[in-house]
Amino acid sequence: MQLDIWLLLGATLVLSAIVAVRLSHRAGLPTLLAYMGLGLFIGESGPLHIDFDNVALAETLGLAALVLILAEGGLTTNWRHVRSSVPAAISVATIGTLLSIVIVALPAIWLIGLDWRVAFLLAAALAPTDAAAVFSVLRRLPLPSRVTGLLEAESGFNDAPVVIVVIALATAEGVPNLLELSAMLVYELVVGTLMGIAIGWLGAQALRRVALPASGLYPIAVLSMSIGAYGATSLMHASGFAAVYVSALVLGNARLPHRPATRGFAEGVGWLAQIGLFVMLGLLASPGDLPGQIIPALVIGSLLLFVARPLSLLISTVGFRIPLGERIFMSWAGLRGAVPIVLATIPMVEEIPDSDRSFAIIFNIVVVFTLLQAPTLPLAARLCRLERDDATRELDVEAAPLEELHADLLEVRIPDDSLLNGVEIFELRLPAGASVTLVVRDGSSFVPEPTTPLHSGDTLLVVTTEEVREVAERRLRAVSRRGKLAGWFGETGA
Repeated sequence: MQLDIWLLLGATLVLSAIVAVRLSHRAGLPTLLAYMGLGLFIGESGPLHIDFDNVALAETLGLAALVLILAEGGLTTNWRHVRSSVPAAISVATIGTLLSIVIVALPAIWLIGLDWRVAFLLAAALAPTDAAAVFSVLRRLPLPSRVTGLLEAESGFNDAPVVIVVIALATAEGVPNLLELSAMLVYELVVGTLMGIAIGWLGAQALRRVALPASGLYPIAVLSMSIGAYGATSLMHASGFAAVYVSALVLGNARLPHRPATRGFAEGVGWLAQIGLFVMLGLLASPGDLPGQIIPALVIGSLLLFVARPLSLLISTVGFRIPLGERIFMSWAGLRGAVPIVLATIPMVEEIPDSDRSFAIIFNIVVVFTLLQAPTLPLAARLCRLERDDATRELDVEAAPLEELHADLLEVRIPDDSLLNGVEIFELRLPAGASVTLVVRDGSSFVPEPTTPLHSGDTLLVVTTEEVREVAERRLRAVSRRGKLAGWFGETGA
């Protein structure tokens, strides 16, 4: 096929996927369903009859896409929201994941007659929640930050241990030595996390001190550092997935220039990776094989949703003060997506018997239970009394370095629901060393007076020294949430 036809087809698929985002957003569904539907539509049974059965290539491209999706998840995760939830999230992502594998695998051997290795591979592939699905759905719901923080952190952390377990099971000659597997798991996760922290911190220090000639280079540099963390860590036979997520988390929350631009670039790359990944997985699936595995999929999916997920979550969060309503909601919100399907390709590459059947079961589970869980999350939040009516949007703050002055220029856009509306400049009570130098309103700019009131839709240019920049940002966000009396509500910029 000629290049121009491939480019036209690719552009049409991407634009169709973008339209699907809008439709799935209205329905409250993760976009993965629309993307996989596109893949099935253009696949071997569709009108274009594109035959794609290269499992090894699908595995490689799938893991590469997961790296980009995890990097985007780390770069766009607010550390302030997830910080308090990290210990519980790590426990759920490790202890809870391993418990879920055992709880699903043992009954699967008896219920659907799978070999022990295939049963454990199936259970391991289904254990992790999917970062792309969780981020796309939960960030639209007005939930308490500790709930979204725990679910986001869990979905970011749990890919690493599951990949280790799946590869170990798929490549082992016989029954894996549990002691060796446990030691390998600890080594890979610890080294991967430390490498991610180190690379993220070193990258942030470098980008603070080196003024790049174009603002568009900052997002490329940040994303490249996160991807480089995966490669460097994998060369040490440690968990590259842990490294890429942690390094992106560090970089995304560092005080770097052009953070909103970096976030926007990472989101764009993440969307493109999701589109390519899900369409490819739809292409890889054989529609003729799926109906025959519906019953096993319903059995295993129900076991996972109603037994394994609640029980593993309950046990792994013992000792953490998590209310019952939050536990119930988090159990229901454990969405599965691309990760299980990508992991299902690993046994296929290793030519393990029944791995094709396992792939079809996992594909059916992802589709059926996403249709069940995702649209009902708002109802589940209401029943668990978790919805917040007072949630306001975060300020979008852009920073550009003023190297010679040792200062930063902050560009603050005031959203419609911000309580900065009506606040006068002097009422911001910015720290010494920070000042609002310009206001852009309705396309016109002017230098404000101390008594100039701010309006929704305004863009402020704030010059601040490096020493007080963080305090100034916190103060602006506090006033945005609580208005000019933020201090009376205990929000003094902390």
